[in-house]
Amino acid sequence: MREIVFDTETTGLDPFSGDKLVEIGAVELINHIPTGKEYHQYINPMRSIDEEVVKVHGLTEEFLSDKPTFEEICDDFLAFIGSDSYLVAHNAPFDMKFLNCQLRELNKEQIDDSRVIDTVPIARKKFPGSRVNLDELCRRFGVDNSKRTVHGALLDAQLLADVYLELLGGHEPGLLSENTDLKNTQTQELQSNFTKKVYPARHFEIPENELENHNAFLQKIKDALWMADNKGDVLNEAEKS
Repeated sequence: MREIVFDTETTGLDPFSGDKLVEIGAVELINHIPTGKEYHQYINPMRSIDEEVVKVHGLTEEFLSDKPTFEEICDDFLAFIGSDSYLVAHNAPFDMKFLNCQLRELNKEQIDDSRVIDTVPIARKKFPGSRVNLDELCRRFGVDNSKRTVHGALLDAQLLADVYLELLGGHEPGLLSENTDLKNTQTQELQSNFTKKVYPARHFEIPENELENHNAFLQKIKDALWMADNKGDVLNEAEKS
């Protein structure tokens, strides 16, 4: 199963009022394991950016002025996410609203909601009543977000990938792979690392007086389970060896 964990930065909150994407970052997971393949692109929105928004992601009009437009990067991004990969985002409706709005402007096919996984409701279900923003989830799971001084699409996607795996139960899901050949190879490697020593069974003679004392003690136990099938007869320990 292929999943793309992604994040976006924008000029504002409403694409229907003219706000645009200014950055996209994405991380590939295969069977819940990061592959190392990433996508990152700054985007020239061809419009002004409010100063308050710049404080959030640090991307100025000057910095973005020589970057490609969404139309220029669109096909590369769509090629990276593929046609059937799941898309994972934190507060996914916000990111998808921008993506689909700009895809629509280019007469491109919209990304269906059935492909989208939103980590916010997953986190709320796991931690009801708690804050579930990305910083809080990083703190809760011990994910190092010390480099997150401002919002950045690629860094946030990388952090979210770690958080997403923790929300699923940690990095163990990758160990559930059905790759039998890999499992057999790992088992053989482990077995080759040591030689198992087999020791002969040891037998001990039990003194008669200790057997008598033991049987007398057992007789004092009322309704002992091990005596039920023997109608009160106590098995002689010597006969069991």
